[in-house]
Amino acid sequence: MSSRDDILSRVRANLGVAAGDEARRAAARAVLETPAIGPRPSLPDDLAARFRMKAEAMASTVDRVATPAEVPAAVARYLAERGLPARAACWPALAGLDWAAAGIDVAARAANGDDPVGITGCFCAIAETGTLLLASGPQTAATTSLLPETHIAVVPVSRIVPAMEEGFALLRAEQGFDLPRAVNFVSGPSRTGDIEQTIVIGAHGPYRVHLILVGDA
Repeated sequence: MSSRDDILSRVRANLGVAAGDEARRAAARAVLETPAIGPRPSLPDDLAARFRMKAEAMASTVDRVATPAEVPAAVARYLAERGLPARAACWPALAGLDWAAAGIDVAARAANGDDPVGITGCFCAIAETGTLLLASGPQTAATTSLLPETHIAVVPVSRIVPAMEEGFALLRAEQGFDLPRAVNFVSGPSRTGDIEQTIVIGAHGPYRVHLILVGDA
């Protein structure tokens, strides 16, 4: 028996719980699958408009295109307008877009400290707060949204949900109990007010967050 097994067996003995107690496991799963929901604000029918308003209020910039094929041109336009390097790392799922035609050198890999721009998708987006929900994984590296000074996120309008409750429900529905190692919430550029209550942008992550909404519904 390992030290871990020994410790857990003693905990179970003190609690009067048998190892592999399926009834307790089932009860815990039932609570997670049907969580209690408290009071919530009413939201408009146009979740994309609400998401955009809240995201811009937190200093993100937002663009919108009709199809994924238009994303590279939108990214190139954003970078050119701000004099930023046309070089980025992106999540592999976005590698098939025609970045070269837009004049951007994009590598499909996890970002490192030398990458000026990181381009990601998102698991979903939260309309209530203008927040991205990013689930880490082998194909969705967290570093791509954290290390570059500029984070660009491609947000399908169909993946905008009303609130955090729906975001977590979607995560459970699509991934079950096999949750990702990390779930990161992005609400605008990184900032802190720790020093003399003066807001500093880019304290623990990107200086800029640019969101490209894709689709009409």
